[in-house]
Amino acid sequence: MDCIKKSKEKSKCTFCNIVEGKSDSWKIYEDVEILGILDINPLAKGHCLIIPKRHVNWFYELEDGEIAHLFKVAKIVAKKIKRVINPEFVSLMIFGEHVPHVHIHLIPRTRGDIFEKLPELFPSIFKKISKSEMEDIAKKIRGA
Repeated sequence: MDCIKKSKEKSKCTFCNIVEGKSDSWKIYEDVEILGILDINPLAKGHCLIIPKRHVNWFYELEDGEIAHLFKVAKIVAKKIKRVINPEFVSLMIFGEHVPHVHIHLIPRTRGDIFEKLPELFPSIFKKISKSEMEDIAKKIRGA
């Protein structure tokens, strides 16, 4: 049953279709395990995605060796973005809910860009948490 579910999930996965050559992409890196592509909805010029070729929903479900390789490739591609696009720095983000397949966003950034203004533009999405709540959640996570 789980195999059937995984098979159906994978067949609908945007990134699996790209890995299998069923969908177009602009490849910027490829090896046996990892694919790097330009994001088709970039937040900045040179915004790239680094994805494992194996379908895995969440980064914490990857094997240790896979995650190490994924981040090594992210570093390689970030340095290439820095060389070619020449941003002040490259941010790395992992979201995942829009496409349920592990992927790292590498976004060329400059100081003062829209990302720094997010808390003032969207104050409702940034939660204010009291010191006692912070202490409580830190204690729970440490003990988990």
